[in-house]
Amino acid sequence: MTPPPEETLSPAERYAASRSRAGHPSVNQFRDGLAFDLDPFQIEACGAIEDGHSVLVAAPTGAGKTAVAEFAAFLAMQSPGDKLFYTAPMKALSNQKYQEFVAEYGPDEVGLLTGDTNVNSDARIVVMTTEVLRNMLYADSDLLTGLAFVVMDEVHYLADRFRGAVWEEVIIHLPRSVRLVSLSATVSNAEEFGDWLQAVRGDTRVIVSEERPVPLDQHALVKTKLVDLFDSTGRAASNRVNPELVQLARNASWNQVPGRGRGPHGRGRQQGGRQQRGAGRPRGLERMDRPDVVRLLDEHHLLPAIFFVFSRMGCDQAVKQVLRAGVRLTTAEERDEIRQIVEERCRTLLDEDLAVLGYWEWTEGLQRGVAAHHAGLLPAFKEVVEELFQKKLVKVVFATETLALGINMPARCVVLERLEKFNGEARVPITSGEYTQLTGRAGRRGIDVEGHSVIQWTDGLDPHEVASLASRRTYPLNSSFRPTYNMAVNLIDQFGRTRTREVLESSFAQFQADRAVVDLARKVKQQEESLAGYEQAMACHLGDAREYFGIRRELTALERAGAAAGRNGGDPRPHAERERRQRRIAELRKQLRAHPVHGCAERESHARWAERWSTLKKDTDRLTQQIQSRTNVIAKLFDRVTDVLVELGYLTTDDAGETVLTPHGRTLKRIYGERDLLVAECLRRQVWRDLDPAGLAALACALVYEPRREEPEGYDRRLPRGAFRAALDKTQELWATVDDIEREHRLPGSEPLATGLSAAMHLWARGASLDVVLGEADMAAGDFVRWAKQTIDLLDQLQGTADGAVARTARSALDAVRHGIVAYSSVA
Repeated sequence: MTPPPEETLSPAERYAASRSRAGHPSVNQFRDGLAFDLDPFQIEACGAIEDGHSVLVAAPTGAGKTAVAEFAAFLAMQSPGDKLFYTAPMKALSNQKYQEFVAEYGPDEVGLLTGDTNVNSDARIVVMTTEVLRNMLYADSDLLTGLAFVVMDEVHYLADRFRGAVWEEVIIHLPRSVRLVSLSATVSNAEEFGDWLQAVRGDTRVIVSEERPVPLDQHALVKTKLVDLFDSTGRAASNRVNPELVQLARNASWNQVPGRGRGPHGRGRQQGGRQQRGAGRPRGLERMDRPDVVRLLDEHHLLPAIFFVFSRMGCDQAVKQVLRAGVRLTTAEERDEIRQIVEERCRTLLDEDLAVLGYWEWTEGLQRGVAAHHAGLLPAFKEVVEELFQKKLVKVVFATETLALGINMPARCVVLERLEKFNGEARVPITSGEYTQLTGRAGRRGIDVEGHSVIQWTDGLDPHEVASLASRRTYPLNSSFRPTYNMAVNLIDQFGRTRTREVLESSFAQFQADRAVVDLARKVKQQEESLAGYEQAMACHLGDAREYFGIRRELTALERAGAAAGRNGGDPRPHAERERRQRRIAELRKQLRAHPVHGCAERESHARWAERWSTLKKDTDRLTQQIQSRTNVIAKLFDRVTDVLVELGYLTTDDAGETVLTPHGRTLKRIYGERDLLVAECLRRQVWRDLDPAGLAALACALVYEPRREEPEGYDRRLPRGAFRAALDKTQELWATVDDIEREHRLPGSEPLATGLSAAMHLWARGASLDVVLGEADMAAGDFVRWAKQTIDLLDQLQGTADGAVARTARSALDAVRHGIVAYSSVA
């Protein structure tokens, strides 16, 4: 076959072709071992790595970014002594990559570190959460020896306001000799992020691909009709809304005929001569029930499908609704295979816990090909759902948006039931970036010719706005970096205060702020030039025009204030104040009449230019203030953090005038988390020394727990008595003290302790049954396991940091929490 002319190829394709001709031995060897060939962007990225560069690869979900990371692993294994660390934002992703690498290189060559799991940590390839790598860098761990590559999967997580700073810490502090392989979703400012990587890491290639490996056909489900969202091709590239959809959407939002059937099965009709409630008046858009939507997708050969519901309860209710309707999507052979896999994966669960976990109902749904997937599920259950979906045994999954974040679960079709979600405070529209992430699950590479997305139409949707949402790719990556107390003491110990300030100035947050400052400064300069022109235009040969019009503006403002007060039924100000205003008005009028400019024949022409000058001057002053607030913003924040640490005795000044750590500061170095300083203060003041293991577990839980809703009044009555209450009171007093000091130093402070899960954790640590604990916690098993793991993580830090009795108690508490479903889920 004759190759296409080179001028018809994209830059990435030309690069790939040239590298193939020139020959990249390792890339070619890697390609030979793959089931399908690499795409141009993958070849370009792998070639850059082989040439010795770091890379940033930004590409859509499902495009195959991880092939680039797998090539880096392949390259590391080619060189004796080289190691690769693969970091991921979630333990589930870490587990998935660990299993994949074990399948490729064997268990002896691969390790896993996720905080509560330590498997083969000195292996050549180690998969870990990003926090683990950050901690290793601060501790100058021996495991860093020989490190040649670090993969940062889902690096766009650095925008996460809770955990994003960790990504920046790792990128800044990795040795320059380590090549960084950064994998990101398609972001609209990839080049800006790449420029920062170039600045802090050195030679970095930015490879951006916006091509989906499997094209996406986008549809709308209006009532019972499935129509294309875009005209002719059904793809966003056409960018023209389907006229049929516009007409259907216009007609569908009003139920014109009284008593007309509701939905495909005619519910809502008159029966027995009596009209049902609601018939004959305007109603919202009739939507198909979920079982009917599932059947429709099955008829159109669009299964397996993921329904994004944005609510855990909604996901569980959707499964029940579909099962009640008698939907069955599996064959007898598939049901047998599902049953075998479920029994094998869940065989270690205790029999008495199965009913509490809803095991039988869950298994029934799986055998019919239907499941939910959300954070409230037991991690083991989520893993089974993922495995069965990947094996095409489960056909329909109702999921929250967390499923869109990197888990390998592509579907033939993605259904969006709503284009808005609850953000904790209000229902807000999803962004174009979120839409791209969600629909990125549609289309299984090597299986589907195209993927499909379906928007279930609702009242109020505008076809053109939906089409705009579906065709935009605006997903900016914005830093969430901020210095923490633990970060400050680690960096000061390593670099000293002055050098640390400089290091923090190299963060992506400051890089973005500086770029914004450059743009603002350019705008200020332009406006200052305009101000000079306006000032020249309003100049008067008789006198100082700026002074004259300043008097006039003040006079006008005071007169308007007095008039407004009169219209509102009298001036509420004190009599003396009103008199002062009247005297000032009289004084200004006198000054105005006496001013030389007042007699100018061109006074009003000057006034128009003066008004423009005044308006522009206000805006210029505002921009100048923004510049001042953004310049050195990270360093200023670091200074406030450092001042708090000095005041509380974690930092001091030595004889040479250098800022150094006190013994308490060295303790703080080993404490990570949102409440690092509070934990250090509690250890320092020994407020937990009288706690037993269950009490310490309950208190550690209060330090990590973040409730999803306000805790009910009177909850404190259910908390343990005795030593726990005394320790809790002292801990809360210390929190209040630290919070006051933080606010004095213009830091935001922190939320009070949340004890809503402490009683349940206390019961669990004392060996109470799962049903009792979940009843007390009033939460799903998956949520309890997640908070138990975070409690374990803090207890693990305490056993390695605290002195004597508290360390021993922490060790016992850790063992007391890590049992039952928590122990079973310890690698999830």
